[in-house]
Amino acid sequence: MLKQVFVRGVKRRFHLPKPFETWRNAPKEKAECVVIGAGIVGLAVARELSLKRKEVLVLDSAPTFGTAASSRNSEVIHAGIYYPSNSLKARFCVRGRKLLSHYCSQRGIPHNQIGKLIVATGTSEIPKLNQLFNRGIQNGVENLRMLDASEAIKMEPELHCVKALLSPASGILDSHSLMLSLVGEAETNGATFSYNTAVIGGHLEGNQMVLHVCETKTLTNWDGNTPLQPDLLLMPIIVVNSSGLSALTLAKRFHGLNTAIIPPAYYARGSYFILSNANSTRHPPFKHLIYPVPEEGGLGVHVTLDLDGQLKFGPDVEWIPHVPDTTNFLNKFDYSVSVDRVARFYPEIRKYYPNLKDGSLIPGYAGIRPKLHGPGQSACDFVIQGEDIHGVGGLVNLFGIESPGLTSSMAIAEYVAALLLGG
Repeated sequence: MLKQVFVRGVKRRFHLPKPFETWRNAPKEKAECVVIGAGIVGLAVARELSLKRKEVLVLDSAPTFGTAASSRNSEVIHAGIYYPSNSLKARFCVRGRKLLSHYCSQRGIPHNQIGKLIVATGTSEIPKLNQLFNRGIQNGVENLRMLDASEAIKMEPELHCVKALLSPASGILDSHSLMLSLVGEAETNGATFSYNTAVIGGHLEGNQMVLHVCETKTLTNWDGNTPLQPDLLLMPIIVVNSSGLSALTLAKRFHGLNTAIIPPAYYARGSYFILSNANSTRHPPFKHLIYPVPEEGGLGVHVTLDLDGQLKFGPDVEWIPHVPDTTNFLNKFDYSVSVDRVARFYPEIRKYYPNLKDGSLIPGYAGIRPKLHGPGQSACDFVIQGEDIHGVGGLVNLFGIESPGLTSSMAIAEYVAALLLGG
């Protein structure tokens, strides 16, 4: 639980009493900047604010950083092709890739700019591929090139396609090493991290958001209905709600915040399967990232290589119909990969990799994507709400930070810091 907070610029220790009957009786402490959520975006924000000489406290209900979406993704550095021109996703992805590549090179974080091929496997997909090419150019993605089938197959002999879009700027990285570096740099600049510490809500006092904080273990026996009693009321000057999968649920528990501005929450599970061939890591069938044209809810079942050469396919899209608040706060999503889902993978993969053998895919891992649109609805942009939207000073809510969240993380942090501090 929370061992120390910032009080008027000084770190102060205290002991938490037993919960009182009403939150109004809970002890209060002041802090300068609180970042809720120690995922990749929260860590980038904490680092950025600490570089601005702000005293930063990062709270996360998990026992360590990056336990949810940040550690369950493709680890791909996107170039910025897919997203509507001038959208936050387009702007942050293009800017974020440059910041991220520089940061990884500077800090020695394992990464590799291996490039990506987005492939049309039938003539009906070529118009969509052309649209992606034009959109990528509009977004400022560098060195994009359309390839005919022979050019693409010369690069990747196992590939089947009728046309392909080459994105040389795309790549892969070690997300854990990145997060470890962000944590270390933030701590060097004075940031404090408190794990097993849950923010369960908040309320307004004047124009200041007061956070309701308790130990994570308090939530484990919660029935989801009775009012939660905080152990502490934390009074920050700045609050960044970067809690990922629980960001929308938490915002709805900020009493006094206009709930009409909080979009509905949707969740999609994405499973990955790994190529099990004995020599796949030494002689993988592909050297580039291979992506089909995008599908509803995601970018399609694509080929990703990790830095060790292991080939994986995914993610698919499996909508989750109902998510209780306790699942959000405690990250109790079902991350198991059903073996039955592999039957859907083979025909999708064979559209561009026809030589995939039966029985060569084994279950890998799954991740959950926090979405702002549901099945059959148009994809949504990132939503970043500051005082100009909700009227609460010092509060920034980050909603729907899914792909390309990892690539965009440092650009989002840059934007949030400017929104809060100016400049």
